[in-house]
Amino acid sequence: MRALVYHSAHDVKVDTVPDPVIQEPDDIIIKVTATAICGSDLHLYRGKVPGMKEGDILGHEFMGVVVDAGPAVTKLSKGDRVVVPFVIACGNCFFCDQHLYAACETTNPDRGTIMNKKSLRSGAALFGFSHMYGGVPGGQAEYVRVPKANVGPIKIPDSLEDEKVLFLSDILPTGYQAVLNAGVGKGSSIAILGAGPVGQMAAACARMLGVETIFMVDHHPYRLEFARTTYDVTPINFDEVDAAEVIIEGTNRRGVDAAIDAVGFEAKGSGLETALATLKLEGSSGKALRQCIAAVRRGGTISVPGVYAGFIHGFLFGDVFEKGIGFKTGQTHVQRFMPELLSLIEEGRLHPDVIISHRLRLEQAVTGYKMFDEKVDSCRKVILRP
Repeated sequence: MRALVYHSAHDVKVDTVPDPVIQEPDDIIIKVTATAICGSDLHLYRGKVPGMKEGDILGHEFMGVVVDAGPAVTKLSKGDRVVVPFVIACGNCFFCDQHLYAACETTNPDRGTIMNKKSLRSGAALFGFSHMYGGVPGGQAEYVRVPKANVGPIKIPDSLEDEKVLFLSDILPTGYQAVLNAGVGKGSSIAILGAGPVGQMAAACARMLGVETIFMVDHHPYRLEFARTTYDVTPINFDEVDAAEVIIEGTNRRGVDAAIDAVGFEAKGSGLETALATLKLEGSSGKALRQCIAAVRRGGTISVPGVYAGFIHGFLFGDVFEKGIGFKTGQTHVQRFMPELLSLIEEGRLHPDVIISHRLRLEQAVTGYKMFDEKVDSCRKVILRP
């Protein structure tokens, strides 16, 4: 089959690789009908995530049709259309029983990226996201083996086109969980840092839940304009102003009820932070988190769906304490939210497909990565079809 394969930083290619086969009784094989390039894929593409090996198949947002199933698969049959969550969970461990699927204790044989691990068990394996998270082949391919098929893949009715439901695999539930973690609702105010796909989905979900005031912070004018016209946000370009100061001034000098960091560890930081990260003396830029800490009101909440790894200098924990700020972070418990979000799409309350800007064939995946990475041609979201 054909698949998008990692070779080294900024070097990915569509290669011919072996077809996947059933390995465990509860596996399925799907024929991919649509897949997408995620902002998290760019971390891998840029060589920023440890544990990548030459030959790894990328991609964790995908859907398709079941073409084979192991004997223990009870919830799906050949011919079913399914969207697959990027998190691989067993469904019956301590954390899965609490619907904390991203913390599943059984699916990841590797260590994750936690630094002070001690004897702690690893969290869940992820599709196409390095050998820190199981080394599981990803979904930017013609076919994919999906482990734990009784827990996660959700059947899609024929009445819904692929594009309307594809983002149930990651960015829609990630944006939704970010808003729920922020604890906001009708009449609230929120700042979203990062107008990429997750930030846009967070804005969509915040509007749906009745949030009154949404500030969106980024430095790409086309992304800010899309958020303004689509979700009625107040756009702030951090290259032009101090974003946190503008937010404070716009909220009676209190700050917003909550802030969402949808940027993660590759936030545009200071020259010193960039140099330290390049030398591996710094795990991440703390710029986005510092802006969140500054912009949120006393007693507010910071929700972090953006990916972080390693340590951060200049993390203003004294300010966190002095303002009494709470944090909610982590990978998304996708399986928990997929049924609810599918219903909201069917009801017409969510339209995640509006974010799509480019539609390419799988063979054009390299072009898609470069376009998304370099933010050219007003690229918001790329979907690929084998």
